[in-house]
Amino acid sequence: MAVQLDEIRSTAVRVAASHGLEVVDLEFSGAAKERTLRILLEKNAEGRAILKAQIEAARAAGETSSLPQLLVEGRLSVEQLSGITHEDCTAFSRDFGTLLDVEELIPGKEYTLEASSPGLDRKLSNPEDFERFTGCLVKIRTFEPISNNRHWQGRLTAGAKAGVIILNLDALKQNSKTRKTGVSTVEIALSNVERANLVPEI
Repeated sequence: MAVQLDEIRSTAVRVAASHGLEVVDLEFSGAAKERTLRILLEKNAEGRAILKAQIEAARAAGETSSLPQLLVEGRLSVEQLSGITHEDCTAFSRDFGTLLDVEELIPGKEYTLEASSPGLDRKLSNPEDFERFTGCLVKIRTFEPISNNRHWQGRLTAGAKAGVIILNLDALKQNSKTRKTGVSTVEIALSNVERANLVPEI
């Protein structure tokens, strides 16, 4: 009996919503006793807005010692913080794991459930992600080459407008293949994006 990832995802989304969270990504890998279901979570839009307000209040009060240094320096966007805590992951895993077992969404009992933050190098997978992270550094692999190159990294200057994203390549040191293209910006159709991730500014 095959694992129904769509059903698992919809269940994860439902449980996450009940905890004020959103599912960023879901991955099922391994075989037999080595199977792992990995769920990447973040606070929902309301939770992220609260986190943003708390950070702004701390800045306004001059209480920046409790904030991540990269955030204080402006090298980290508030949007890049998932806001998720260990307690969030524990509560989600307990409720979601119970549903997985009761509804037998994963055949056989041998699997490991992991719930965590998507990290600073989080995956971008839909137009809303590209809009949200406009201004951030990203790396992108395309299905089809653009100027004989499938690997691009730069600052996202326009996200998903009319199905196209724009990268400023001057924001990062480029590899020789990218430098040979002789361009400082590149337009990439969303339909041509095979994989996209944020690049942490550390």
